[in-house]
Amino acid sequence: MGKRSSQLKNRTGLIAALDVGTTKASCFIARMNAEGKPEIIGVGYRISKGLQCGTIIDMDNAEDTIRATVEAAEQMAGENICEVFVNFSAGQPKSRLIAYEISIGGHEIGEADMRRVLDPASLFKELPKEHELIHAIPVGFSVDGNRGVRDPKGLFGQCLGVNMHMVSAPAGSMRNLEMSVARCHLGLKGKIISPYASALACLSEDEKQLGVTYMDMGGGTTSIAVFFDNELVHTDNIPLGGIHVTNDIARGLSTPMNHAERIKTMFGSALPSSSDDQEIIEVPVIGEEEGGEMSQVPLSMVIGIIRPRLEEIFEMARDRLAASGFATVAGRHVVLSGGASQLPGLREFAASALDKQVRLARPKSLQGLPEAVSGPAFATCLGLLKYAENNPADVLKGGRRLSEEPNGRLGRIGQWMRENF
Repeated sequence: MGKRSSQLKNRTGLIAALDVGTTKASCFIARMNAEGKPEIIGVGYRISKGLQCGTIIDMDNAEDTIRATVEAAEQMAGENICEVFVNFSAGQPKSRLIAYEISIGGHEIGEADMRRVLDPASLFKELPKEHELIHAIPVGFSVDGNRGVRDPKGLFGQCLGVNMHMVSAPAGSMRNLEMSVARCHLGLKGKIISPYASALACLSEDEKQLGVTYMDMGGGTTSIAVFFDNELVHTDNIPLGGIHVTNDIARGLSTPMNHAERIKTMFGSALPSSSDDQEIIEVPVIGEEEGGEMSQVPLSMVIGIIRPRLEEIFEMARDRLAASGFATVAGRHVVLSGGASQLPGLREFAASALDKQVRLARPKSLQGLPEAVSGPAFATCLGLLKYAENNPADVLKGGRRLSEEPNGRLGRIGQWMRENF
């Protein structure tokens, strides 16, 4: 990739999405075509190093991972990039709905009133200690206590209220991500929390409108997003994912991690069958040379190792959703995505564990997307491009965005203002 000159500028319409995950990093480079749709021209992905449960634990290894991933995408695209949209999945994000009002003195609600009710200064005092804001999303307005107002502009009243969905995360984890990207001489065009990004690539408009729980099952984390009335109203993060299932297999069968991953991929399932006891698989023994001693175990033993971890993940998701108060809003519909969601039988297992209707999602394809990277494991990158598609000012303009703090914390408010005015 090489050191970028400060004079280097993104070409008009060129956008880049960077997904920094626990087990895999991926980068998609796209160009906005004449219809304003992203067309993918470069793809890169690498095994992640330096991350654990979505959190950077080794800055040098994380930098090497990002650099190699972006270089691969740039080489395929034949273009250099200097800014990226990046996902954030580290730590324990906090998701809160904050309601507050301003006095408007009975006059017609105008743009100045909207700016005032969405003033960032009134949000920061609500943040948990040592947290920084990622998203501030207005999910509903009220005029004189009358709720359900979608667009209050042009109405008359004494008080204008807003319900603001605030998503924040530990400041240290966010700064580590920012620094690892900056050390690769890349700027951050925007940070989007992982389940929000991947949901944009996988959910239908009806699902977001009527209410849905979206679960992105990644390598190191399982991220949750609840949508209702076409808005993100709640998000959470469980520090368990596919790699924890692999770890369980490696320990339970005393086999190396790479063989445990292979066993999970080739033979793993979330549901037992009557023939599992009769099907015997060969398992390399840890510490043995390649081609050395192999142990033989029934497939039922592998299934018996996998299921308890999956039960833990879905039980935690169910309990956290119930504790959040959004279980009713989310309805009975759940959508699963992410690389770890591809385990055979997982949909049926999740439906039983959550007592909900479950759908396995694949991201909506984009022009130029290679088949090899069109699956759920790459949903976050595709969602980041979808976010950029819905926010053309972020792609085609430079400088500070409307209602945005200089450090970019409140870009989502700027997006809302652009869409509605």
